[in-house]
Amino acid sequence: MAISNIRYGEGVTKEIGMDLQNLGARRVCLMTDKNLSKLPPVNAVLNSLAKYGINFQMYDSVRVEPTDQSFLDAIQFAKQGEFDAYVAVGGGSVIDTCKAANLYAASPSSEFLDYVNAPIGKGKPVTVPLKPLIAVPTTTGTGSETTGVAIFDFKELKVKTGIASRAIKPTLGIIDPLHTLSMPERIVANSGFDVLCHALESYTALPYNERSPCPSNPINRPAYQGSNPVSDVWALHALRIVAKYLKRAIRNPEDREARANMHLASAFAGIGFGNAGVHLCHGMSYPISGLVKTYKPKDYNVDHSLVPHGLSVVLTSPAVFAFTAQIHPERHLEAAEILGADIRTARIKDAGLILADTLRKFLFDLNVDDGLAAIGYSKADIPALVKGTLPQERVTKLSPRPQTEEDLSALFEASMKLY
Repeated sequence: MAISNIRYGEGVTKEIGMDLQNLGARRVCLMTDKNLSKLPPVNAVLNSLAKYGINFQMYDSVRVEPTDQSFLDAIQFAKQGEFDAYVAVGGGSVIDTCKAANLYAASPSSEFLDYVNAPIGKGKPVTVPLKPLIAVPTTTGTGSETTGVAIFDFKELKVKTGIASRAIKPTLGIIDPLHTLSMPERIVANSGFDVLCHALESYTALPYNERSPCPSNPINRPAYQGSNPVSDVWALHALRIVAKYLKRAIRNPEDREARANMHLASAFAGIGFGNAGVHLCHGMSYPISGLVKTYKPKDYNVDHSLVPHGLSVVLTSPAVFAFTAQIHPERHLEAAEILGADIRTARIKDAGLILADTLRKFLFDLNVDDGLAAIGYSKADIPALVKGTLPQERVTKLSPRPQTEEDLSALFEASMKLY
């Protein structure tokens, strides 16, 4: 098990300057995005850096839903700055970009594809020491402050992929619930759907002891190992918090209790899936994001089309869990019950349908787009979506039920319309 250090509490951001002082940091790289650079979370960090006399340079050009090119721009900035510590303030896009910048600045002779997941990249193990990275999440979703994963759009192939290694995990995650108060409604919703799927997928993933072959050397052990007794604890706890607080956090921006709990749920689910992994919802989400046409989501102030990550993940969830439930149906039924289903008279063989219906109702209540068709896809796009899913073996192989190309086609087709 690998878990980042985490500090939680209202206002803990003000301690960052002291943390950097304690680390002996002389040149700090502060990464964020253009929207956040004007908002209270970044201000809180800047005030702390100023108070403790920390010398820093700010990079605020992180792209929401990063690409290989936006990673490379940030990497170039990091290499030129010769920094000895990093601070990332933002959602998963910012934290992931900062992880990549730290990695390649520490390994200047590496080619970009050296560390990118196979089969798209070479998936080499990270053997260089990285600089300390403090992550300050401002969304309640990715759990990136706890994981050794950095995801981006690989433009040439129109597919999302990433870098996965325990070595790129942040040194410290600062979980300050005050930062969630500046999040608009749809960002709360879409980031919350990511937490929901992180918990569901890691709890239902192929068990760790059913994977083979065993790595020849521990350095080759994957970050994503399959469901396991420790990750299960975190996944189920996160799921219970989502069931209790997600709707409240979306519907009432002033509900500090709900937003603070979703902030924690994001980290808890991150600890779970950061070790167990995710499977088909995530594997299929990468081409859904990568092949986006003209969709621009409400509440996202961006100049490019994008499908928010959490939305791209959750739209396939009813179809996916109906498909995977024939393996470990009792786990699927347990998840449905946590999310509000009455399972007192349920038959175990109906677990997948019950969980799928529970998810559909959950999404309908939250005004989620009616399937892939509502965000611009049609049946004609299914071959391209399947083709984009095939390279995602790092996660698709963690599905408890193996899938063929025909299975994937059927899952995309079933996800075109939800209600």
